[in-house]
Amino acid sequence: MVRLAWLLVALLAAACGDPPNTEMDQAQGAIDAARAAGADRYATTEYNAATEALKNANTAVSARDYRLALNYALESREHAQNSAREAADTRARLRGEIERTMAQVAALMAQADTRLEAARKTRAPRRSPDEIAAAIAAVNEDVQKAGEAIQADDYVAARTAVDGVKERIEKAIAAIDEATKPPAQRRRG
Repeated sequence: MVRLAWLLVALLAAACGDPPNTEMDQAQGAIDAARAAGADRYATTEYNAATEALKNANTAVSARDYRLALNYALESREHAQNSAREAADTRARLRGEIERTMAQVAALMAQADTRLEAARKTRAPRRSPDEIAAAIAAVNEDVQKAGEAIQADDYVAARTAVDGVKERIEKAIAAIDEATKPPAQRRRG
């Protein structure tokens, strides 16, 4: 009878435990902060792990398994904090890469414009400079899209916009050089 009473007391004590609301609120706050830091774009794996762990914590609370809910809430907060740090690092790295690429692209665009203007003044076939100018204009549109993405603090979109741009400008410069190359001289024998 005494054992049964102790078992009943233990079950009631376990059932009457409180859900880890404080820890779950902290986890939600960390997730919100991580989203504000861009973790949903720049650290998706950690961010998704944080939201999944919080969802699991809520499920555990519904099942009245408060110990499991506490573990999930703590895990969620840790993932959220890690995702915020990772997002800041990734964002800074991407920003540096994009800024370097944009500087290189600007230099190449100036070089292409100068060579194109010179090609138009030579006896190069008119069709070649016009085709090259169209290719350069298309590149310029991608550069403008990248600039708009940078202004919007969207370095993922900026990187996508400038992907392959340098190679396309270099190809246009090579085409200009080819179009303006003097014809080969014949040897007289």
